[in-house]
Amino acid sequence: QVQLVESGGGVVQPGGSLRLSCAASGYTLEHYAIVWFRQAPGKEREGVSCIDNEDGRTYYADSVKGRFTMSRDDVDNTKSTIYLQMNSLKPEDTAVYYCAADWACTAITGGLSQPHYWGQGTQVTVSS
Repeated sequence: QVQLVESGGGVVQPGGSLRLSCAASGYTLEHYAIVWFRQAPGKEREGVSCIDNEDGRTYYADSVKGRFTMSRDDVDNTKSTIYLQMNSLKPEDTAVYYCAADWACTAITGGLSQPHYWGQGTQVTVSS
């Protein structure tokens, strides 16, 4: 079992910044990559970024590359906080953002993505 809890969403003006956090815990946490997804009203869910559990490498969707940065702070093998620093925000970044645990970063790199665990989501609104 893996538990995921997001926080840090809010309302920000275009060009502004937000930092999302995902508090992750569980005895099998070390076996999972952590993925940030987002879903806007009326749109399909989109993989935004991912951090690989084996080598710590990060991957980003083209829509956020150069603006978003993902990182993680590990307490131990069973507890970690994963961050998504979002800069130069645009209105099209408005969505509910979720963190999820998946076997690999295929949601970003391509291929089948079937996350095993999800957080409850946090709303990000970019508006003037």
